[in-house]
Amino acid sequence: MSNEDKLQELESKKLKLKEGGGQARIDKQHASGKLTARERIDLLLDQGSFIEIDAFVQHRSVEFGMDKTEAPADGVVTGYGTVDGRPIYVFAQDFTVVGGSLGEMHAMKIAKVLDMAMKNGVPVIGINDSGGARIQEGVDALKGYGDIFFRNTMASGVIPQIAVIMGPCAGGAVYSPALMDFVFMVDKTSQMFITGPQVVQAVTGEAVTAEQLGGAMTHNSISGVAHFMYSDEKSCIEGIRKLLSFLPSNNLEDVPWQECDDDLNRLAPDLNYIVPDNPNKPYDVKDIITAVIDNGDFFEVQPYYAQNVVVGFARMNGKTVGIVANQPKVMAGSLDINASDKAARFVRFCDAFNIPLITFTDVPGYLPGVGQEHGGVIRHGAKLLYAYSEATVPKINVILRKAYGGAYIAMSSRHLGADMVFAWPTAEIAVMGPDGAANIIFRKDIEASDNPMETREQKIEEYRSQFANPYRAAARGYVDDIIVPEETRPRLVAALEMLAGKREERPAKKHGNFPV
Repeated sequence: MSNEDKLQELESKKLKLKEGGGQARIDKQHASGKLTARERIDLLLDQGSFIEIDAFVQHRSVEFGMDKTEAPADGVVTGYGTVDGRPIYVFAQDFTVVGGSLGEMHAMKIAKVLDMAMKNGVPVIGINDSGGARIQEGVDALKGYGDIFFRNTMASGVIPQIAVIMGPCAGGAVYSPALMDFVFMVDKTSQMFITGPQVVQAVTGEAVTAEQLGGAMTHNSISGVAHFMYSDEKSCIEGIRKLLSFLPSNNLEDVPWQECDDDLNRLAPDLNYIVPDNPNKPYDVKDIITAVIDNGDFFEVQPYYAQNVVVGFARMNGKTVGIVANQPKVMAGSLDINASDKAARFVRFCDAFNIPLITFTDVPGYLPGVGQEHGGVIRHGAKLLYAYSEATVPKINVILRKAYGGAYIAMSSRHLGADMVFAWPTAEIAVMGPDGAANIIFRKDIEASDNPMETREQKIEEYRSQFANPYRAAARGYVDDIIVPEETRPRLVAALEMLAGKREERPAKKHGNFPV
């Protein structure tokens, strides 16, 4: 065979590999509102940057008719390329090839990509679209899942890992995305569940659709498994690219920097009046966030889940910061089980990747109730305390209004290691709210009064004027400065610049025992 023949043979084989499961199955994929694995990679990566690896890998299974089954690239496309010029590794399961099912060699390809991403210190993106374990391969398929889970765990906190669900993701397959940092889903075309609707109905008698059980909105708003949801695959991929723009490539890099055209000393006069005079009246904390960050560009994480706390990425003077804020519009901004989990996980991610944390505090306390107590709000609430205490990145807190009791401590207080604590004049820092405090401290005075209601109101005002303000905490040095709200942006920028060289060590240990 001549060299030319060999080249033609190579070209022919590559063409066959690119066809995946064939045109009929590709058409069926498109009819389902889904792109193919290769189309998704082409959309995600910079044009022409994708380098495929292990395209010629084949399965070794011979049982149950697998010896006669061709599976181009063994149902997963793997390789590397760039996003906005920065390198990443990627794997994309190909549903047109044996349903994207995971077998021994399929798993080996994914594990290899994870190993290479770790060695080279670059993010990895996994696009999941699979019928699950390849049953014909038995325990070899299960071994493959274990190999992937182990590598996900080893890579955690070393490189960013992004899971993208663009089809079914069931059984053991769900645990790799759960071990990764962020999970993207597409509305109506992606589902995740341990056991499907048929099994659920057979075992528990519950009738449920795949979408209700494990659709994008379910996992974005109820379970908290997913972080982002988009209406179609194209916008989902745009979201992934945006998220990557905020993240360093690994845990040894500084955060990315972009040219900042937003005045560092810009004032925001509207902030002077954004907190209502009535302490029980809500406002939208996102209005404060967008007013102080660069160009109002806030990339919110988990916007549909535990909406009483807001988390996400932004830039200050061109550099990435992580934002955590209580949301007075929802449950008065109180902390509950889900909000504590959401905020704690985000804080730990930012700390792992050297992203400074800015916290906006307006919290009346932990949410009371039998359901919360029995659900373990003590344990879940402790996660937030642990996460902030463990974090060594620059930590800045701005107390906007209420900061009561244990929730005040949990929200990045000086006592958990905050580097700078600012308070607005509207801040109320106390063990509890004036109403409850007056009932306890002045109970005898109220009971002995001829007009208990009037006396109670007087005592509430007395407590509010004496204790529900930022000045007592500032007198103890727990608040570094009480600032004019409109000056929040320049004060934050200056604090971040001052803290840029922060170095803080923790005691040597194997690892702590996080209250999971």
